[in-house]
Amino acid sequence: MYKFVIPACFGVLIAHASFAQSFDLVSEIGTNSPAEEIEMQKNEENVADDRGIFSFLNFSFIKKITEPDETEKASAAADNTATKETPLQKLVRLAGEGNVSAQLSLGYMYLYGTDGVQSDYAQAFKYYEMAAAQDNKIALNNLGSLYFNGVGTEQNYLKAAQLFARAAELGSDDAAVNLAFIYLSSKNNTQNLDDAVKLFQQAAEAGNNTAKFMLGYAYYKGFRVPQDYYKAVKLIREVVAVNFDEAQYMLAMMYAYGQGITQNYGNAVKYLQAAINQGNVEAMITLANILVDGSMYPSDLFQAHVLYNIASVYGAKGAAERRDIVAKKLKIDELLQAQSQAETFKAQPSELTSYIRQTFGNNIRRYIDENMKQKN
Repeated sequence: MYKFVIPACFGVLIAHASFAQSFDLVSEIGTNSPAEEIEMQKNEENVADDRGIFSFLNFSFIKKITEPDETEKASAAADNTATKETPLQKLVRLAGEGNVSAQLSLGYMYLYGTDGVQSDYAQAFKYYEMAAAQDNKIALNNLGSLYFNGVGTEQNYLKAAQLFARAAELGSDDAAVNLAFIYLSSKNNTQNLDDAVKLFQQAAEAGNNTAKFMLGYAYYKGFRVPQDYYKAVKLIREVVAVNFDEAQYMLAMMYAYGQGITQNYGNAVKYLQAAINQGNVEAMITLANILVDGSMYPSDLFQAHVLYNIASVYGAKGAAERRDIVAKKLKIDELLQAQSQAETFKAQPSELTSYIRQTFGNNIRRYIDENMKQKN
């Protein structure tokens, strides 16, 4: 029994400017980029990229263990001493005998302090390293996460990238995404950026929703691929289906401007509202502007005030000033009601939205946008 993939926490990646400028990851890792296609694992759920995350910000998204694999079941059945061992003793024995499933289970247990085991990062690193030595793609990705975050070992970005690269070659879509974000954040050169897009393509084909969105956005912007709104819509709609707020926002914008899809203001507002329900501040400001303007959708100063007021709490630039301008156009009873409604707002991000925010940040489009700005 073992826990699944633990992607690295990349929310702090941009802060490490020295890393971004320290070396050329492509030349350091090697000239052979990970395979562009991997076989779909039809028996694994790939809907919400939720097979467990590695983040000190929030542990609530860690998924429970899967059923024991056939190797472990057979070992337990053949072992007459199994009843004399505690579950932990059995796992330790199996791990020492080279059982990858046991090594992964122990790595997870010590990392998060589960199943009666106290958290011990050094032990977690030890067992993931044992499994990685057997070229297990899950262990390679998890070990890369530990190196990236400096947990149980000294922080080593290059080692993390090398491990992600190997795991991606073996078919880990999570590792492919992790490595792609590293490429986007490292030295800004053509090879890095091209490899990032290839990795997103690889992971998207495997069903990874983060990769689907990033690839869709690459098509939307024409980033390292020909601009193609139709392909962008197709990919982004797939991620809207699993309730990612940035995908909802982007689909709303494409509906608003008729990019790759028929222009439909009603649908634009619908998806903006869906993103707002998840706490997407960009969607709040956009919809509030639409409701003030009244050219795309019936004017509603009351709701515009509510949205500006909420956005101001999140620190959105100019939101408080716009709120105060709209306030002057409302009757006092309307103003009081709008303020009351704003105060009761509570964002309800989906599991996928929460996962991506905590792993890669609140706006993953910026990784592409910033690279495009640097190019220009």
